[in-house]
Amino acid sequence: MDALSASANDTQNATRDYRLMASEQRATASLRTFRATPEDAGRRLDQYLTTTLENVSRARVQELIAQEKVRVNGTRARSSLKLRGDEAIEIVGEAERPPLKAAPEDIPLDVVYEDEFLAVVNKPAGMIVHSGAGDQERNRGTLVNALLFRFQHQLSGLGGEARPGIVHRLDKDTSGLMVVAKTDEVHRKLAAQFVSRQVKKKYIALVSGWPPEKGTIAAEISRDRLRPTRMTTRRSGGRAAVSHYRTVRKLETRYGKFALIEVVIETGRTHQIRVHLSSLHHPVVGDTLYGAPRVLRANAPSARRQAEPGPDQELSLGRNFLHAAELEFVHPATHERKKFERAIPDELQNFVKRLELNERGRS
Repeated sequence: MDALSASANDTQNATRDYRLMASEQRATASLRTFRATPEDAGRRLDQYLTTTLENVSRARVQELIAQEKVRVNGTRARSSLKLRGDEAIEIVGEAERPPLKAAPEDIPLDVVYEDEFLAVVNKPAGMIVHSGAGDQERNRGTLVNALLFRFQHQLSGLGGEARPGIVHRLDKDTSGLMVVAKTDEVHRKLAAQFVSRQVKKKYIALVSGWPPEKGTIAAEISRDRLRPTRMTTRRSGGRAAVSHYRTVRKLETRYGKFALIEVVIETGRTHQIRVHLSSLHHPVVGDTLYGAPRVLRANAPSARRQAEPGPDQELSLGRNFLHAAELEFVHPATHERKKFERAIPDELQNFVKRLELNERGRS
């Protein structure tokens, strides 16, 4: 072998070794380890991981397992594996899914404010902010689809192709104000404000019962072990979450007692307001996931109403009575303090009016 060939082989070997080392470093950096406890005994592996990993669906967990990126006591395992309660569980990397590219859709969009750097929109209830990674079947009718059509792809790319411009989120059945970034720099600066709790967010909610006039709920939030679609305050080791509320109005109606409240949150955890209020036994009206009844039924009707039964004997709301009414932040480009407001939508106003018509003491 001549010197030139030896040199080329040395270069190839060095390149191969470097790539192997880099691959090992990436794997090590993305390695997550867990230890099952006795209370996990008897649970399926995929159920355990769904409740342990934050914001990860069971389908996503099953993909990780199918792609052999989950090891139990050093060996690969099936989703259906029943845990004994003392296993060492490792996850290496992320599940590989086809990239998702959101497409523009001509969907009506309530733009409250817009300039060259950002926009503030009023999201309606029933609209998902963005679909999950690789979730092609739900990649329609989202806020992202509407944003892409409205702003012609002039949105920040930090959230990836599935979440252009998205700095924060609202639940599907929560309406209200959201800020959207048009440039990566503005996105970074807005995100930093959210992390440092400089952004002020006020919500309006109608809850069952009468909570104290005002209060602060400081309770950690984590995923519910038994129902992974829910969050809970009953597990230790969750993420810190703080919500402040005050009662604006009390209603005593034929359907029960309700309170209209304002909620200001310091943190932005998944389902934060909903799970916090539910933990006080005052769930948000319409929020069946956290204990609110699907249908409100009138009780003790008057003699006239008994003689003339009507549709007001039952009352229902096809969404959560939760609205992001105020949003305040420092504009990353102009450094001005910006405050935006949007009243609760018509369907919520009409719901309150129907309760008012059925308040105790009214004919």
